[in-house]
Amino acid sequence: MVAQAPQDDHQDDEKLAARQKEIDDWLPITSSRNAKWWYSAFHNVTAMVGAGVLGLPYAMSQLGWGPGIAVLVLSWVITLYTLWQMVEMHEMVPGKRFDRYHELGQHAFGEKLGLYIVVPQQLIVEIGVCIVYMVTGGKSLKKFHELVCEDCKPIKLTYFIMIFASVHFVLSHLPNFNSISGVSLAAAVMSLSYSTIAWASSASKGVQEDVQYGYKAKTTAGTVFNFFSGLGDVAFAYAGHNVVLEIQATIPSTPEKPSKGPMWRGVIVAYIVVALCYFPVALVGYYIFGNGVEDNILMSLKKPAWLIATANIFVVIHVIGSYQIYAMPVFDMMETLLVKKLNFRPTTTLRFFVRNFYVAATMFVGMTFPFFGGLLAFFGGFAFAPTTYFLPCIIWLAIYKPKKFGLSWWANWVCIVFGLFLMVLSPIGGLRTIVIQAKGYKFYS
Repeated sequence: MVAQAPQDDHQDDEKLAARQKEIDDWLPITSSRNAKWWYSAFHNVTAMVGAGVLGLPYAMSQLGWGPGIAVLVLSWVITLYTLWQMVEMHEMVPGKRFDRYHELGQHAFGEKLGLYIVVPQQLIVEIGVCIVYMVTGGKSLKKFHELVCEDCKPIKLTYFIMIFASVHFVLSHLPNFNSISGVSLAAAVMSLSYSTIAWASSASKGVQEDVQYGYKAKTTAGTVFNFFSGLGDVAFAYAGHNVVLEIQATIPSTPEKPSKGPMWRGVIVAYIVVALCYFPVALVGYYIFGNGVEDNILMSLKKPAWLIATANIFVVIHVIGSYQIYAMPVFDMMETLLVKKLNFRPTTTLRFFVRNFYVAATMFVGMTFPFFGGLLAFFGGFAFAPTTYFLPCIIWLAIYKPKKFGLSWWANWVCIVFGLFLMVLSPIGGLRTIVIQAKGYKFYS
């Protein structure tokens, strides 16, 4: 009888491994590993270029020429560096892949602590982005409706958010990253298109007559708060890091040809596109309109109506893609929890309920608090800055332990200090924005 025991154990282990594999083949992130390098390029563009690009000229007007350009360029460089770190660390343990941000965190900080450090931040970012995109999508649809049909009865923003959400009740059931690559490609193309419309039609308008480049606020306090808020806007324009490892997880990998090669190529392409979207919009928009620019540059460009209407529809299509990219890791977490911890069967029915619930929840919050943009600067400061600017650096320092005062050591500490600076300052600006906006607010109006 005793001799039998190890065999039983072995069978149990095999059963466990088989179940584990079955679950992994079902979960959204690990199920398909045959992505091409250009998938990573457009997934990254879609994740990175938010509708936030349209707010960059406004951020510039709060920062001014010198600091504005400095912060734009600095953010671009630092986030590219931290992105490189994430790509490198995806497979630093031979034979193992960190498919999710929190798995990397757990490797660096230990099982429990890693989870507590990374997961709340990642969830704030991903769910926050999804809610903001609900509102953005709704607002752009509303704007489109107003432009195309000027005599129509105005429809409430609440209804437009519901219309926008209806798309997601369908799209959310695409099982994994590779299956949304078509949606993502469309979104990436759109982001380039509306950025180009934004800066090109500004440029064709020519510099406005009474253009001013000074700070708009009358008081010193106002100027300082606006400056902080501008910093926040620029910082969150570069927040694609929460889904980087999840995107890289879809690329095939062998010891001879690790996934970081194709992934890095995709990232470089994505970053060039990001630069082509961000810099012209921010600089041309501010140059043309000065400090009178609206917080969404499409609003400053009243005419030609058909062009701005088109740009708004492009924004809607892009936001549809972005929503899916940011929702996928959340779906993954929810499904992992249900299947691994609570032992649900990995079935389509489960997926159907989980995902519809998530879309409904984000829709509801978006309808209730449409001034969520201000909330984003506030929450964003706590979660965007760390996950993008300094968590990768801290993990890098913890794992690789580079030589003190060497180049790598300095580079990481500079990023950490810059990131902390953003994390502390931008919520201050965001909070003030919320207080100002929430004063005259009526629910579901």
